[in-house]
Amino acid sequence: MLLRHAIGSALRRLRLARGKTLRQLAEESRVSVPYLSEIERGRKEASSEILGQLCRVLDISEAGLLDEVRHEYAVAEAMPARETAMLLAA
Repeated sequence: MLLRHAIGSALRRLRLARGKTLRQLAEESRVSVPYLSEIERGRKEASSEILGQLCRVLDISEAGLLDEVRHEYAVAEAMPARETAMLLAA
């Protein structure tokens, strides 16, 4: 699993847990909707500045985000390779 995939999955999970739409998070963090979507899908790598802004809006520290990313890796390691590939393709 690439780091950008784990970061994107963690951000999406946090956004949904906070009850925010992609548009709401994009507007509040001043990131375009298409770019945020690409980040969440693991297709783009966000800068540390953008990650910091997203963390502030999602009310989580950068260290907390890294804990969430660690969780994504743990889940991916527990899955068979085929299931992981299917999730990343979605």
